[in-house]
Amino acid sequence: MDTSVKIGSLTLKNPITVASGTAGYGEELSRFVDISKIGAVFTKGLSMKPRRGNPGNRIVETPSGVLNSIGLENVGLDEFIEKKLPFLVKSRTVTIPNVAAHSVEENVELCSILSKTPGVDAIELNVSCPNVKQGGMAFGTDMRVFTELVEQAREVTSCPLIVKLSPNVTDIASFALRAEEIGVDALSAINTLLGMKINIKNRRPHFANRVAGLSGPAIRPVAVRIVYQICEKVRIPVVGMGGIMSIEDVIEFIMAGASAVSIGTASMIEPAISGKLAGQLEDYMKKEGINSLDEIRGAAHRV
Repeated sequence: MDTSVKIGSLTLKNPITVASGTAGYGEELSRFVDISKIGAVFTKGLSMKPRRGNPGNRIVETPSGVLNSIGLENVGLDEFIEKKLPFLVKSRTVTIPNVAAHSVEENVELCSILSKTPGVDAIELNVSCPNVKQGGMAFGTDMRVFTELVEQAREVTSCPLIVKLSPNVTDIASFALRAEEIGVDALSAINTLLGMKINIKNRRPHFANRVAGLSGPAIRPVAVRIVYQICEKVRIPVVGMGGIMSIEDVIEFIMAGASAVSIGTASMIEPAISGKLAGQLEDYMKKEGINSLDEIRGAAHRV
């Protein structure tokens, strides 16, 4: 059976990956699963300098999901390269740092440095975080700003470049198509949806940042629809994510057109689930007589 996935010049042994922000820097997850057996580890979003993240409440459970307002807390570039990356290299896993800075210039600098760093296999550029130089606007919701960032990042990035799209737009497929035109190697979809919780006792927003990111099974039907729509427009690989909890969910995303998938919220419930799903994928393929994932990828588009 062929479970491999191609993303630009990069080959993943299987399509099961762990999503940025939900598995730390790989070492945290390695206590529960052999990370060399999954397709890739997308690390926590990185900025040039360490970030403390948002103050106050950061996460709350909701029906079939969670709201989080972490604020991109991370160790910063230097500590990642010096202390986090060596473990990932030693673990023989595919390492894909997530870049999540707050200006075009910082994002571009991070992409340039990381793409030349031994041990980094690809970069995921997060265009869903606030751009403070543009009045708090997210990179991924304004086509002009989006284009400027992705063009400059592509120019300086020598390894495969994956762009993580924002679902908080009217027409996400147009952003996907623009990224493909610029020359990125793959897309990730979807990031969290914007949500909110209000404390009815003190009559104030639960989170200091007011809004938060909604993830988990509650968003899966939306994520599947978006992946399907993107795959109708582009030819480059799509990493699908959003509420994946079972092998059936994995297959659904692949049939929607995804080349790979990322496990997020589920890892907080069952830390070993990514390794478990990698094994279940092989079992499913044997049972169904599938020799290659290409046989079912995008199957829902062929009806």
